Amino acid sequence: MRNVVFQILFCLMFYSGMNGQIKINSLGYRCNDPKKATLCNSEENQFAIVDVSSNTTVFKGKASNDRYQKDVDEKVRIIDFSAFKQAGEYYIKVGDLQSSAFQIHNQVYQPGFYTAMRAFYLWRCGTEVKGVHNGETFSHKACHLKDGYLHYTKKQEQVDGTGGWHDAGDYGKYTVNAGVSVGSLFMAWDHFKDKLETIDLDLPEEDSNKSYPDFLKELKYEIDFLLKMQYPDGSGKVSHKLTRKNFSGFIMPEDDQEKRYFSEWSTAATADFVAMMAMAYRYFKPYDIAYADKCLKAAKLSYQCLQNHPKQVKFVQGEFSTGGYQTKDDDDRLWADIEMWLATEEDAYLKSFEMQLSKHDKIVEINWDWGNVSSLAVFEYVLHQYHSQNSEIYKKAKACILKVADQIVENTETDVYGRSFDKYYWGCNGTVTRHTINLQIAYKLQPDQKYLNSINSIVAHIFGRNYYGRSYVTGIGIHPPMKPHARRCAADNILNPWPGYIVGGGHTATDWVDKEESYSHNEIAINWQAALVYALAAVY
Repeated sequence: MRNVVFQILFCLMFYSGMNGQIKINSLGYRCNDPKKATLCNSEENQFAIVDVSSNTTVFKGKASNDRYQKDVDEKVRIIDFSAFKQAGEYYIKVGDLQSSAFQIHNQVYQPGFYTAMRAFYLWRCGTEVKGVHNGETFSHKACHLKDGYLHYTKKQEQVDGTGGWHDAGDYGKYTVNAGVSVGSLFMAWDHFKDKLETIDLDLPEEDSNKSYPDFLKELKYEIDFLLKMQYPDGSGKVSHKLTRKNFSGFIMPEDDQEKRYFSEWSTAATADFVAMMAMAYRYFKPYDIAYADKCLKAAKLSYQCLQNHPKQVKFVQGEFSTGGYQTKDDDDRLWADIEMWLATEEDAYLKSFEMQLSKHDKIVEINWDWGNVSSLAVFEYVLHQYHSQNSEIYKKAKACILKVADQIVENTETDVYGRSFDKYYWGCNGTVTRHTINLQIAYKLQPDQKYLNSINSIVAHIFGRNYYGRSYVTGIGIHPPMKPHARRCAADNILNPWPGYIVGGGHTATDWVDKEESYSHNEIAINWQAALVYALAAVY
């Protein structure tokens, strides 16, 4: 395996006075992008950009007037050095304050993208994995090779459920959370294929079908598993999850020997399965028509199951205490309809989608995740404009997308740290990062630089231009998280955590803690990770 090492800048911040600090995007800046930093608790307003190698000033400017933001209870000034475009390595100096070093060049995001996307490979279940980051090797042996037992039958017989990605800090595998994750990653492929098609992710040579680009090859590993979540009885039902009945302790995955089960089905999981398989058909078709057809056949079978069960079948935890991912199914059915239309071009799916959509007032929301995938559905509908669509519904959907994107832009422009969302909760970093999808869709519909600028603001926020002056992604950027809530990180006897994973974030603007035991602040999860990959693909 090629040893790709991302040399991270771990320069110490220098402090002067009470909490004086310059908070930057520690991944760096592309030459022509907006370049902003946040200066905290300083009366100075003159700043200088200093070349690291020569220690000479190469650019001077004046920070903004004081701005106070209540949620962080801070007085700050904004340093804007967008006019400086020269490639090199620099730091910002304001009086006695000095930022960490950062780079300016047009490939600053490439190592970060590689590490974040390859984190999915390191999440693989059912096989051994191995990766090197900053000279350290992270690995585990093949795990969960007895997946899984059919919990919903009297005999509880065993069938093949190996493969896929572990869901989060635990080792379960959940269909509903796979939905928004796979959907976001397929969208990244659709929107940035020209950049992603040739990327080498150093995947194992034994991976099947060498004709697939590495990005799609990683998605195929998850799709292969998801195909096994469809009931083997021909009903089209899809198991909600495959887990043990309770969470394991903090052990390596290969040491988790507890019996694991395919749970009973739900209509939400089945609808998400339909959408994912329909997308797989479209994106795998150019590389392997037989496999693509297999995905579409599975999608059609499960879509018919949804037709046979028009009322929601909820998932009931029963004996399980692992993640529930309970959700209504109307948004999932909406997504299934539009993806089936795009896969087959059959108008019956379109008419079903439009009929459902016409019943919704808020068809795109600023706060969305696995529990509400209607945004994914509406994005697909609006990006694929055909004469068969209802023009009024189309206009309404497009207007809603732009309205929400404009709100995100306003948030990034007014927040002192460029954050796109004013709410905080378990996993809110994922929501903030997922806003880059909203913004990119808006840019496709109405090419306005403000949407791309806000994408840059969000990426900068995640990698250090935030209240803590820290990266939220393990192994990348300045002072990244060291104690994510993740079983591999706790059990492998390596000081540094597995690299490339975004943590959930605080429940208020100032309460994030880098503690392993705080799952509600510091867990990792595939839905947040997929949003991070999309964001980095957008700026790649």
